[in-house]
Amino acid sequence: MKTFAILTPQNPTGLICRAVEILSSTLLDYTVAYPVCCTEGTLAEPADFHCIHIGTKQTNDYIRTHSAAKLTLPEEYAIAVSDSTVMIEGYDDAGVLYGAIDFYREYLMSCEYPSDARIHRHDILSSDTLPACFLQSAPAVRERGLWTWGHVIYDYRGYLDNMMMLKMNCVIIWNDFLPSNAREIIAYAHARNIRVIWGFAWLWDTDCAKFDMHTLRDQSAGILEKFEREFAGIDVDGIYFQTFTELGTDNIDGVLIAEAAADFVNHTAEMFYRKWPEMEIQFGLHAESVRNRLEFLRRVDPRIRIVWENCGAFPFSYQPNQVAGFDETAAFVGEIAHLRGEGERFGAVTKGLVNLDWSQFVHSRGPHCIGVSNARFKHNRVDRKAPIWKFVQASWIANADYAQEMIRIMADETGGDLCICGLLEDGMFEDGIQYPTALFARMLWNCREDIRKTRFCAALGYDTVFA
Repeated sequence: MKTFAILTPQNPTGLICRAVEILSSTLLDYTVAYPVCCTEGTLAEPADFHCIHIGTKQTNDYIRTHSAAKLTLPEEYAIAVSDSTVMIEGYDDAGVLYGAIDFYREYLMSCEYPSDARIHRHDILSSDTLPACFLQSAPAVRERGLWTWGHVIYDYRGYLDNMMMLKMNCVIIWNDFLPSNAREIIAYAHARNIRVIWGFAWLWDTDCAKFDMHTLRDQSAGILEKFEREFAGIDVDGIYFQTFTELGTDNIDGVLIAEAAADFVNHTAEMFYRKWPEMEIQFGLHAESVRNRLEFLRRVDPRIRIVWENCGAFPFSYQPNQVAGFDETAAFVGEIAHLRGEGERFGAVTKGLVNLDWSQFVHSRGPHCIGVSNARFKHNRVDRKAPIWKFVQASWIANADYAQEMIRIMADETGGDLCICGLLEDGMFEDGIQYPTALFARMLWNCREDIRKTRFCAALGYDTVFA
C-alpha cells in the first residue's frame, strides 16, 4: 500500500507551508503512515509513493513542465490526478492553499463512496493508482468572509482556522476598542490568507441622533485622530465604519440622512486618502434610511466601498425564514449594484446566521484581549447556542436557494469586484463549522452550482456540524 509524498517548491512561503499542513493532517485518514514532505527533486524512491506536487508554474518545475491548466484569476486552482501523481497548481500561493483544501473536500471525499447500491467507505489506497480527475475552480466573489463584534470571538485561532477551511479571505471585526492583541490576530489571519478589516464609528455608537447634524464636518478631524492613535501603528488591511444611517427614518432634525452622510463621508475619507492614498475604506450603509434617496449616494467617492446592509428579505434579514419580499429586494440590489456607474466597488453584509443577543450586551470600557477564552467557557457556550442554531439550520435548509440566488445576482451585476461578509456573532463558529455557515461559504465560492449539490457537499464536509 502506497503512502503520500508532498513535494513543495524550494523555500516555500507561509501559505504553501499551510497547504502542506492541511494535506498532511487530512491524508492521515487514508494511510497508516505519515505523508512524507520534501522539496521537488529530493524524493529518493518516488515510485513508492503517491506524489503530490504543489505550487505555481513560477515556483514548481514539475508543474511548469507537466501542467496544461490555464489559470487567470487570483486564488484560482487546478487539481490534476493521474495514476499515482497529483498536481495541485495555484494561480498564486492562495490558490495552492485552496487547492489543498479542496483536494480533500472535492476529490478524496468524492472517491470514498462508490456509486453501487451498498453504502460503505471505499479504500482509495487499495490499488496502486488513484482515480483520475481534473478540477479547476476560482471564486465567484473576490472577498468572502464574516462580520462580527470582536468581543464574542472566544478563540480567534479557531475562528480564523475555520474561515480558512471554508476558503474565506476577509473578516470585519467591530469592537468598542481596538483589541490589545490586534497584532497577533492580524498575523494569524495573514498566515491563512485572511485580511482583517477593523470597524469603528464615524459618528455612530449607540445613539445615531446625539450629535448636531449641522456641524458634521467639524467631527472629521477627531475621527482621523482616533485612527492615527489606535490603528495606524499596526498592519491594517482596511477600515470599516458605520455612520448615522441605521434608522427607520430618512432624516434627523429635518436634515436628509442620505445627503448629509454622503457629504460627511466624502469629507472625512478625503482626509484619510491624503495620508494613506491606498487605504481600503468600507462604508457600512444601512438601506432603511436611504433607499428612497439614492441620488445622494451617487456622490460617494468611488474609492470607498459601500457595504450595504438591511436591504430587505433574507439573506439581508436577520430572520432566515423571512423570504417575503425577495423579488423586491433583488430588484433593489440590482439597482444599487450600479449606483455609481460601472466598476462599482460593491459590498454587502448579509444576515440570517446567529447574531448578538442585545439583551445581554455590555459595552467594553477599554482595550482587552479578544479570542482567548478557556475550553470550559467555550463548551458551555456551544450548548447555549445549540437551540438557536437548530432554528437557523432548519431555515437555511428550507431557504438556501434564496441566499444563493441573491449572491449570484450580486456577483453577476458587479462582475465579481465584490465583498460579501455574513454577519455571524456569538455563534461559537470557532468550535465548529455549522451547516448554514458551510452552505454560505460554498455559495460565495461558487454561486452557480446546482443548489442540490451545494446542500449535499456542505453537509458531507468532514468538519461540518449540525445542531
